[in-house]
Amino acid sequence: MLTELKVDDGVVLPDEASLYLTAIEDAEYKDDKIEFWNNVYGFDMSCIKKQAMMEPLVDTVDQKQIVTNCHLLKTMDISKMVLGDASFTAPFKLIAERDDYIHAFVAYFDVSFTKCHKLMGFSTGTRSRATHWKQTVLYLEDVLTICEGETIIGSMTVAPNKKNPRDVDIMVKYSLSGRRCVVSRVQFYKMR
Repeated sequence: MLTELKVDDGVVLPDEASLYLTAIEDAEYKDDKIEFWNNVYGFDMSCIKKQAMMEPLVDTVDQKQIVTNCHLLKTMDISKMVLGDASFTAPFKLIAERDDYIHAFVAYFDVSFTKCHKLMGFSTGTRSRATHWKQTVLYLEDVLTICEGETIIGSMTVAPNKKNPRDVDIMVKYSLSGRRCVVSRVQFYKMR
C-alpha cells in the first residue's frame, strides 16, 4: 500500500523531470516483432499480436528514425510530488520534419539536479548519450503516411495500474488529417 511520507528538511535528487514525446519510422522492427505474429511458420497467431502491441518496448532508438519534433508533455517537480501527481493527461502536437511513415511514438525523459551547487542533469532522449533507461516505444496500429509540415495532434494519459501500482496504464489519442493519410484513433498500453 502506498502511503505519503513527508520530510521537511530532506532533498530528493533528481528533483525535476520532464517527459517528451516524438514519432519515428520503424518498419523493420515492427515487421520483425509485431507483424511476425500474423504468420508464425504457417500458423496464424495474430491473437498474440494484439498483446504485443499493448506492451511498450524499452529500447534504444536511432535518432535518424525521428520523423517529428519532440514535444514536452509534462515537467514535474519531484521534490514536491504527492500521491496522485504521477497520473496526468497532456496534449501533444507533433509536426513532421520530412515526408515519411510513422510506426510508433517514442517517450523519453530528462532529469535535472537543481539543488546541487552546479546545475546538472541528463536526457534519455534519442539525440543524447545513451543511458540504461533508453526510450519507450509505443507502436501504432496504423502506419501513418505523413508529409513535411503536417501535424499529429492528440493527448497522452498516464496512470499507475489500479491492480498493480508498479505497472503503468497509458492511453494515447491521436489524429492526423494529412494529404495522404487521415486517421483518428485511441490506443491503450500497459507498461510492466
